[in-house]
Amino acid sequence: MVTIRRERKADVAPREALLDVSYGPIRFSKTSERLREGRRPGLSFVAASGRRLVGTVRLWDVSAGPGRPALLLGPLAVEPAQRRRGIGAALMRHALRAAARRGHRAVLLVGDAAYYGRFGFAAERTGGLWLPGLGDRSRLLGRELVPGALDGVRGAIRAPRKPVRTPLLDAVAGLRRPPEPRAA
Repeated sequence: MVTIRRERKADVAPREALLDVSYGPIRFSKTSERLREGRRPGLSFVAASGRRLVGTVRLWDVSAGPGRPALLLGPLAVEPAQRRRGIGAALMRHALRAAARRGHRAVLLVGDAAYYGRFGFAAERTGGLWLPGLGDRSRLLGRELVPGALDGVRGAIRAPRKPVRTPLLDAVAGLRRPPEPRAA
């Protein structure tokens, strides 16, 4: 039985081994990797069969043009012996639901429209965006989690310079009381 859960520290080595098998060393030269370097993902999930990691998906905070927060999905990988069993699709659905629950408005990715189209991703909403270094712009796909979230987006997709705020985080922050000042 395969279960999907949040990624843990103990998953780092098996995740990296899975990505090496799935993508090889070329994964470090991909355009999307430039946005991920030296950063932690906003969301990360693994598929596990018992104690063995068999799949992974990660989502990264980015800006989809000035002032337009989004997530960049990737990489998505499933152990070769476990492919064609629906694990990748289950990871995708889980990640998209989690992103929506946390108040994110849109998800972008670089990938094959024939595969990702079934999850609602399309190139039609990303025409005003560019990813520095991406050769084939038809592979830049987007999915709105909130209708209209990608309306009018223009500009480069970049890693944010400061933490990305989402409506859910803003609501939670508004419920917290500021810390009491300490007596000197």
